[in-house]
Amino acid sequence: MADCGNPNVEQDALMQRRKKYDRTRQCVKCHDQLGNVVIRHAVYCKGCFFPTVVGKFRRVLEPSISKDKSKKGLKATGNLCLAFSGGLGSSVLLDLIGSNYFAAEGDAGHDWSRGRGGGTEHPRNEPVWEHATVCYVEVCNAIPGARDRTEEIRQIVSRLASYAKFLPLRLEDAFDHAWWERVGRSKPHGQLFVDLGHQDLLLSIRNTSSSPVAALKAYLASLPTQTAVPTAIHNLIRLLLLHTAQLTNSSHLLLGTSLTSLSISLISSIAQGGGFVVREEAQENWQPDSTSSQKVAVSRPLRDVGMKECAIWAWWRGLEVVGKENYLGGKQGIGALTKGFIIGLERDYPSTVSTIARTCAKLAPKEASDGLCTLCERPVQPGVQDWKERISIRQFDEKAAIARSQPGLIQRLCYACHTTLTSPSSRGGVGQSAIDAVQLPVWVESRVLGSDEMKDVVAEFLLDDED
Repeated sequence: MADCGNPNVEQDALMQRRKKYDRTRQCVKCHDQLGNVVIRHAVYCKGCFFPTVVGKFRRVLEPSISKDKSKKGLKATGNLCLAFSGGLGSSVLLDLIGSNYFAAEGDAGHDWSRGRGGGTEHPRNEPVWEHATVCYVEVCNAIPGARDRTEEIRQIVSRLASYAKFLPLRLEDAFDHAWWERVGRSKPHGQLFVDLGHQDLLLSIRNTSSSPVAALKAYLASLPTQTAVPTAIHNLIRLLLLHTAQLTNSSHLLLGTSLTSLSISLISSIAQGGGFVVREEAQENWQPDSTSSQKVAVSRPLRDVGMKECAIWAWWRGLEVVGKENYLGGKQGIGALTKGFIIGLERDYPSTVSTIARTCAKLAPKEASDGLCTLCERPVQPGVQDWKERISIRQFDEKAAIARSQPGLIQRLCYACHTTLTSPSSRGGVGQSAIDAVQLPVWVESRVLGSDEMKDVVAEFLLDDED
């Protein structure tokens, strides 16, 4: 009775924590050994843990691989591209891919790996992918105080993925026309700029001598909120990886996103207006353009494997995890707040992240997309801009009316990208007062401008016939 007024006692009475494990300390798989680890209240011994994780991994990945009906084995239509950030999930992904699909000839392997058998000519022993490439995107020029870790990552990849070729990228490549030509795209007409100070995001082409690093920093500095910066960095990394996958003739781009990271990105994306493409956060098929027959399947094979399971795998397998740069936009960014909330909740309620992922997997848009966003190259929800105009305060003056005859970016953005570029902030823009027009990533020009619009944009650079 003396503790009845204690709020902590009342709270514990209302919401008591569950035990770490449900019934017994015996392994739920073999029912013989004592458990070594508890995964969402289920107990596993070390011997059963590895095949359990491999089963989850292959159950997600292999349905996305084309199956040759004349053979029993899997055979992809192209090569494999692996994204590596240096973090826990991508380190585990490289180890799993190597153990299951690129085991060396004569390697005895493990009892949980993709077994060999049936003779050397058996279809099961043919490689699923002929070649593999590991891509790392260096982001040091976008994060103050970050160091260049390319060579360190190169050494780690050589140990974790000796079966693959290492291909380093830099975040500023998104503004580098030389890189755009290297991936097989047409030479651009010039640098495409957008006026962030105008409500219609007017476009112009300029010939400047600024470096890709300067263009990257100006682009990020012009974004209006703390949340917009990590969102922009994430989109740039994603598009760099996709175009590199196309360059390497890869049919699959694999990301080391664990179940925990996926749940965080799902909630964060929805909070920033990306609900229409919530399914693409888990798995998508990307096509460079409508004329191309090549498609890249973007898969997250660890989306059923939690962060705790990845950490245990790395510990027991002796994997070296470098870690990755944190660009979540500070403690007050949506991404950072979402991560802190979900990880904190997961400690006491281990089914949190799986519930989030399963719920979001059931979501589907009511209407089909009517195009792709020119900035993130994901489906655009129909009628987004009409709805935005009805709820927004817009300028109505003579200059605005004249400007609307010029091509703008506003009608070619998805809701999330439109919010990233124009969302008002209570603390003001990071740099909009000093930078009104900023250079856009190199892939935007190929999607945003038709022949007539291109003529309007470059009109000031053209000479009259009389001249």
